[in-house]
Amino acid sequence: MQNKRSPVIFVGHGSPMNAIEKNPFTEKWEALGRELPRPEAILCVSAHWYTDGSRTTDAEAPRMIYDMYGFPDPLYRIVYNAPGSPHFARLTADLISDEVQIDNRWGFDHGTWSVLCRMLPAADIPVFQLSVDRRADAQTIFRIGQELRPLRKEGVLILGSGNVVHNLARINWDMEGGYPWAEEFDSYIKTSILAGDFDNVVHYERAGESSRLAFYTPDHFAPLLYALGAVEAEDSVSVFNDDCVMGSMSMTGYLFQ
Repeated sequence: MQNKRSPVIFVGHGSPMNAIEKNPFTEKWEALGRELPRPEAILCVSAHWYTDGSRTTDAEAPRMIYDMYGFPDPLYRIVYNAPGSPHFARLTADLISDEVQIDNRWGFDHGTWSVLCRMLPAADIPVFQLSVDRRADAQTIFRIGQELRPLRKEGVLILGSGNVVHNLARINWDMEGGYPWAEEFDSYIKTSILAGDFDNVVHYERAGESSRLAFYTPDHFAPLLYALGAVEAEDSVSVFNDDCVMGSMSMTGYLFQ
Protein backbone atom coordinates (compact mmCIF):
# COMPACT_ATOMS: atom_id res chain seq x y z
CA MET A 1 0.00 0.00 0.00
CA GLN A 2 1.22 3.47 -0.87
CA ASN A 3 1.47 6.34 1.59
CA LYS A 4 0.34 8.91 -0.95
CA ARG A 5 -2.69 8.85 -3.21
CA SER A 6 -2.10 8.20 -6.89
CA PRO A 7 -3.29 10.97 -9.19
CA VAL A 8 -6.53 11.25 -11.11
CA ILE A 9 -6.35 12.39 -14.73
CA PHE A 10 -8.93 13.31 -17.30
CA VAL A 11 -7.62 13.38 -20.86
CA GLY A 12 -9.35 14.86 -23.86
CA HIS A 13 -8.20 12.13 -26.24
CA GLY A 14 -9.54 13.46 -29.54
CA SER A 15 -8.67 11.67 -32.76
CA PRO A 16 -7.07 8.19 -32.70
CA MET A 17 -4.42 9.73 -34.96
CA ASN A 18 -2.88 11.21 -31.81
CA ALA A 19 -1.39 7.75 -31.29
CA ILE A 20 0.90 8.20 -34.29
CA GLU A 21 1.07 11.96 -34.85
CA LYS A 22 3.33 14.34 -32.95
CA ASN A 23 1.52 17.51 -31.91
CA PRO A 24 1.21 19.78 -28.84
CA PHE A 25 -1.41 17.49 -27.30
CA THR A 26 0.68 14.33 -27.51
CA GLU A 27 3.76 16.24 -26.34
CA LYS A 28 1.88 17.13 -23.16
CA TRP A 29 0.80 13.51 -22.66
CA GLU A 30 4.44 12.45 -22.99
CA ALA A 31 5.52 15.12 -20.50
CA LEU A 32 2.88 13.97 -18.02
CA GLY A 33 4.11 10.41 -18.30
CA ARG A 34 7.63 11.52 -17.39
CA GLU A 35 6.43 13.58 -14.42
CA LEU A 36 3.91 11.23 -12.80
CA PRO A 37 4.83 8.90 -9.95
CA ARG A 38 4.85 5.31 -11.14
CA PRO A 39 1.50 3.69 -10.23
CA GLU A 40 0.85 0.10 -9.27
CA ALA A 41 -1.84 -0.08 -11.96
CA ILE A 42 -3.98 2.14 -14.15
CA LEU A 43 -7.77 2.11 -14.25
CA CYS A 44 -9.01 3.70 -17.46
CA VAL A 45 -12.63 4.74 -17.94
CA SER A 46 -12.86 5.16 -21.70
CA ALA A 47 -15.70 6.77 -23.63
CA HIS A 48 -15.41 3.95 -26.14
CA TRP A 49 -16.65 1.22 -23.82
CA TYR A 50 -20.26 2.33 -23.47
CA THR A 51 -22.41 -0.44 -22.03
CA ASP A 52 -25.68 -1.24 -20.32
CA GLY A 53 -24.54 -1.41 -16.72
CA SER A 54 -20.95 -1.34 -15.47
CA ARG A 55 -18.33 -3.77 -16.72
CA THR A 56 -14.64 -4.31 -16.10
CA THR A 57 -11.86 -6.41 -17.57
CA ASP A 58 -9.89 -8.81 -15.38
CA ALA A 59 -7.88 -10.56 -18.09
CA GLU A 60 -4.20 -11.20 -17.48
CA ALA A 61 -3.44 -9.92 -20.99
CA PRO A 62 -6.30 -7.77 -22.33
CA ARG A 63 -6.83 -7.81 -26.09
CA MET A 64 -6.47 -4.83 -28.39
CA ILE A 65 -9.70 -3.25 -29.63
CA TYR A 66 -9.43 -1.28 -32.89
CA ASP A 67 -12.76 0.47 -32.54
CA MET A 68 -12.36 3.02 -35.33
CA TYR A 69 -12.83 2.92 -39.08
CA GLY A 70 -11.22 4.44 -42.16
CA PHE A 71 -7.89 5.42 -40.61
CA PRO A 72 -4.39 4.74 -41.99
CA ASP A 73 -3.07 1.20 -41.68
CA PRO A 74 -0.25 2.05 -39.21
CA LEU A 75 -2.89 2.88 -36.61
CA TYR A 76 -4.20 -0.69 -36.72
CA ARG A 77 -0.72 -2.09 -36.20
CA ILE A 78 -0.24 -0.43 -32.81
CA VAL A 79 -0.08 -2.95 -29.99
CA TYR A 80 -0.10 -1.68 -26.42
CA ASN A 81 0.79 -4.90 -24.67
CA ALA A 82 0.53 -3.85 -21.05
CA PRO A 83 -0.57 -6.61 -18.68
CA GLY A 84 -3.99 -6.57 -17.13
CA SER A 85 -4.68 -6.40 -13.40
CA PRO A 86 -7.09 -9.12 -12.25
CA HIS A 87 -6.57 -8.15 -8.60
CA PHE A 88 -7.46 -4.48 -8.99
CA ALA A 89 -10.23 -5.19 -11.49
CA ARG A 90 -11.97 -7.45 -8.98
CA LEU A 91 -11.36 -4.95 -6.18
CA THR A 92 -12.96 -2.27 -8.37
CA ALA A 93 -16.00 -4.47 -8.91
CA ASP A 94 -16.26 -4.98 -5.15
CA LEU A 95 -15.99 -1.26 -4.39
CA ILE A 96 -18.85 -0.25 -6.69
CA SER A 97 -22.20 -0.66 -4.96
CA ASP A 98 -24.00 -1.42 -8.23
CA GLU A 99 -23.52 -4.74 -9.99
CA VAL A 100 -20.35 -4.89 -12.11
CA GLN A 101 -20.00 -7.54 -14.78
CA ILE A 102 -16.60 -9.02 -15.62
CA ASP A 103 -16.39 -8.87 -19.41
CA ASN A 104 -13.18 -9.91 -21.12
CA ARG A 105 -14.68 -9.72 -24.60
CA TRP A 106 -13.39 -6.15 -24.38
CA GLY A 107 -9.80 -5.07 -23.76
CA PHE A 108 -7.89 -1.87 -24.55
CA ASP A 109 -9.87 0.40 -26.87
CA HIS A 110 -8.42 3.47 -28.53
CA GLY A 111 -9.59 5.75 -25.71
CA THR A 112 -7.01 3.87 -23.65
CA TRP A 113 -4.20 2.84 -25.95
CA SER A 114 -4.02 6.01 -28.06
CA VAL A 115 -3.23 7.97 -24.88
CA LEU A 116 -1.11 5.45 -22.98
CA CYS A 117 1.11 4.61 -25.94
CA ARG A 118 2.27 8.25 -25.75
CA MET A 119 2.06 8.81 -22.00
CA LEU A 120 3.60 5.51 -20.85
CA PRO A 121 5.06 3.85 -23.96
CA ALA A 122 6.93 1.11 -22.09
CA ALA A 123 3.55 -0.61 -21.46
CA ASP A 124 4.98 -2.18 -18.30
CA ILE A 125 2.28 -1.01 -15.86
CA PRO A 126 -0.88 -3.13 -15.47
CA VAL A 127 -3.95 -1.56 -17.08
CA PHE A 128 -7.64 -2.44 -16.84
CA GLN A 129 -10.80 -0.71 -17.98
CA LEU A 130 -14.16 0.18 -16.46
CA SER A 131 -17.00 0.84 -18.85
CA VAL A 132 -19.23 3.89 -18.97
CA ASP A 133 -22.72 2.87 -17.84
CA ARG A 134 -25.10 4.28 -20.46
CA ARG A 135 -28.08 3.70 -18.14
CA ALA A 136 -26.65 5.78 -15.29
CA ASP A 137 -27.39 9.47 -14.91
CA ALA A 138 -24.67 12.02 -14.19
CA GLN A 139 -25.16 11.90 -10.42
CA THR A 140 -24.88 8.11 -10.36
CA ILE A 141 -21.72 8.19 -12.46
CA PHE A 142 -20.19 10.75 -10.10
CA ARG A 143 -21.13 8.55 -7.13
CA ILE A 144 -19.42 5.55 -8.77
CA GLY A 145 -16.34 7.72 -9.12
CA GLN A 146 -16.49 8.45 -5.40
CA GLU A 147 -16.59 4.72 -4.71
CA LEU A 148 -13.34 4.33 -6.65
CA ARG A 149 -11.40 6.62 -4.31
CA PRO A 150 -9.88 3.82 -2.18
CA LEU A 151 -8.04 2.56 -5.26
CA ARG A 152 -5.87 5.66 -5.20
CA LYS A 153 -4.38 4.74 -1.82
CA GLU A 154 -3.55 1.33 -3.28
CA GLY A 155 -1.46 3.01 -5.96
CA VAL A 156 -3.99 2.89 -8.80
CA LEU A 157 -3.94 5.86 -11.16
CA ILE A 158 -7.47 6.67 -12.32
CA LEU A 159 -7.63 7.88 -15.92
CA GLY A 160 -10.80 9.20 -17.54
CA SER A 161 -10.52 9.37 -21.32
CA GLY A 162 -13.11 11.25 -23.37
CA ASN A 163 -13.78 14.85 -24.41
CA VAL A 164 -15.64 17.64 -22.61
CA VAL A 165 -17.05 18.78 -25.97
CA HIS A 166 -17.59 16.00 -28.51
CA ASN A 167 -20.11 16.76 -31.26
CA LEU A 168 -18.99 14.90 -34.37
CA ALA A 169 -22.06 16.05 -36.30
CA ARG A 170 -20.70 19.61 -36.22
CA ILE A 171 -17.00 18.89 -36.80
CA ASN A 172 -15.24 21.33 -39.14
CA TRP A 173 -12.02 19.62 -40.24
CA ASP A 174 -10.54 22.92 -41.46
CA MET A 175 -11.21 24.90 -38.26
CA GLU A 176 -8.36 25.37 -35.78
CA GLY A 177 -10.28 26.52 -32.72
CA GLY A 178 -13.76 25.97 -31.39
CA TYR A 179 -17.17 27.40 -32.17
CA PRO A 180 -18.26 30.02 -29.61
CA TRP A 181 -20.67 27.57 -27.96
CA ALA A 182 -17.92 24.92 -27.67
CA GLU A 183 -15.54 27.42 -26.08
CA GLU A 184 -18.35 28.57 -23.78
CA PHE A 185 -19.17 25.08 -22.53
CA ASP A 186 -15.51 24.13 -22.13
CA SER A 187 -14.96 27.34 -20.16
CA TYR A 188 -18.01 26.68 -17.97
CA ILE A 189 -16.67 23.23 -17.06
CA LYS A 190 -13.15 24.54 -16.46
CA THR A 191 -14.33 27.42 -14.27
CA SER A 192 -16.45 25.03 -12.21
CA ILE A 193 -13.64 22.52 -11.75
CA LEU A 194 -11.09 25.14 -10.76
CA ALA A 195 -13.58 26.52 -8.22
CA GLY A 196 -14.12 23.02 -6.80
CA ASP A 197 -17.80 23.22 -7.76
CA PHE A 198 -18.24 19.71 -9.11
CA ASP A 199 -22.00 19.94 -8.65
CA ASN A 200 -22.05 22.42 -11.54
CA VAL A 201 -20.26 19.83 -13.66
CA VAL A 202 -22.68 17.06 -12.69
CA HIS A 203 -25.49 19.46 -13.56
CA TYR A 204 -23.81 20.58 -16.76
CA GLU A 205 -27.17 21.66 -18.20
CA ARG A 206 -26.77 24.80 -16.08
CA ALA A 207 -24.43 26.02 -18.81
CA GLY A 208 -27.51 26.67 -20.94
CA GLU A 209 -27.66 26.35 -24.73
CA SER A 210 -23.99 25.42 -25.00
CA SER A 211 -24.65 22.24 -22.99
CA ARG A 212 -27.20 21.10 -25.58
CA LEU A 213 -24.67 21.49 -28.38
CA ALA A 214 -21.62 20.11 -26.55
CA PHE A 215 -22.63 16.47 -27.13
CA TYR A 216 -25.65 14.45 -28.17
CA THR A 217 -24.75 11.38 -26.10
CA PRO A 218 -22.77 11.64 -22.84
CA ASP A 219 -20.27 8.84 -23.59
CA HIS A 220 -17.30 11.21 -23.96
CA PHE A 221 -18.34 13.51 -21.12
CA ALA A 222 -19.03 10.76 -18.58
CA PRO A 223 -15.35 9.80 -18.00
CA LEU A 224 -14.85 13.30 -16.59
CA LEU A 225 -17.58 12.62 -14.01
CA TYR A 226 -16.00 9.31 -12.96
CA ALA A 227 -12.68 11.13 -12.56
CA LEU A 228 -14.16 14.02 -10.57
CA GLY A 229 -15.89 11.61 -8.22
CA ALA A 230 -12.51 10.09 -7.35
CA VAL A 231 -11.00 13.47 -6.47
CA GLU A 232 -10.37 14.28 -2.80
CA ALA A 233 -10.87 17.72 -1.25
CA GLU A 234 -7.13 18.03 -0.60
CA ASP A 235 -6.15 17.47 -4.23
CA SER A 236 -4.73 20.30 -6.29
CA VAL A 237 -5.78 20.64 -9.91
CA SER A 238 -3.88 21.69 -13.01
CA VAL A 239 -5.20 22.12 -16.54
CA PHE A 240 -3.40 20.91 -19.66
CA ASN A 241 -4.18 20.92 -23.39
CA ASP A 242 -6.58 23.79 -22.82
CA ASP A 243 -7.95 23.96 -26.37
CA CYS A 244 -10.93 23.31 -28.58
CA VAL A 245 -10.28 22.02 -32.10
CA MET A 246 -12.22 21.41 -35.31
CA GLY A 247 -15.06 23.58 -34.05
CA SER A 248 -16.79 21.05 -31.83
CA MET A 249 -14.19 19.07 -29.87
CA SER A 250 -12.41 19.98 -26.63
CA MET A 251 -8.98 18.56 -25.89
CA THR A 252 -8.86 20.06 -22.39
CA GLY A 253 -7.43 17.81 -19.71
CA TYR A 254 -7.13 17.88 -15.91
CA LEU A 255 -4.62 16.50 -13.44
CA PHE A 256 -5.60 16.07 -9.78
CA GLN A 257 -2.97 15.10 -7.21
